[in-house]
Amino acid sequence: MRVIRAEALGMCFGVRDALAVIDEVGAPEQVTIFGELVHNEVVLHSLDSRGFHTQNEKGRVMPETTDVLVTAHGISDATRSRLESAGKRLIDTTCPLVTRAHRAARLLAEQGYHVLVIGKAGHVEVRGLTEDLPSYDVIGSVDDVHTVAYEKIGVVCQTTSTERDVARIREAIEAANPDAEVRFVDTVCRPTKQRQRAVENLLDEVEAMVVVGGSNSNNTRQLTARCRERGVPVVQVADASELDPSWFAEFDLIGLTAGTSTLPETIDEVHRALSRLNQLATVTS
Repeated sequence: MRVIRAEALGMCFGVRDALAVIDEVGAPEQVTIFGELVHNEVVLHSLDSRGFHTQNEKGRVMPETTDVLVTAHGISDATRSRLESAGKRLIDTTCPLVTRAHRAARLLAEQGYHVLVIGKAGHVEVRGLTEDLPSYDVIGSVDDVHTVAYEKIGVVCQTTSTERDVARIREAIEAANPDAEVRFVDTVCRPTKQRQRAVENLLDEVEAMVVVGGSNSNNTRQLTARCRERGVPVVQVADASELDPSWFAEFDLIGLTAGTSTLPETIDEVHRALSRLNQLATVTS
């Protein structure tokens, strides 16, 4: 069994920079992370063991610590003001590409557009995008598209949306609202696009895929979903411990990719574990 890595996989610069900031925190027990820093169980366990407090950003209860860390997914200006008004000192690790999406949505709203956000309803990034908007709808799929009672419609995307879904939804929005002015701003981030395109290329070569990433990671789930759409057997794991050797018995060529919040060392561990399976199969054959 041979393993081929995708040309682009794993941690993006936004997650890398957020982890670099948190590594410099000298007193973790005095900091509350407002939500999940990244959607990666390995990282979250490490933060918990270091003594960081974590609070669900959906709640209205104010964090007890003075220092509050804003995750890479960002927060709305309304939430930011609420925290600062309560005397909280913010450690901001918002990804610059999420900030760009916030600016695009606000500008559309200021110009009189009703904003449609292509993304997953309830996702922390989508909540941050929409909480400051006077009017909006969240569009998770083509099935959510409908005619809206506005002459001007602005469209932005959750940064980890897939290009395929965005294209289909955008086309459906325009078809459902033929008399409206529809302005589209592409806010899908480049690292997400690179990983999606790399998987597309890899699916033409391999017999099966391994996708490494957290179960709550939207972009990781999208990579897994695309493999299934293409009819390629796929398994998603958080780390090497979740690999089932029996699953790989019938395959000779395996593809390996990972979501944008997956640590390089986790990818390497999975790759080594797959290589050991190959060595074991060679010895026993």
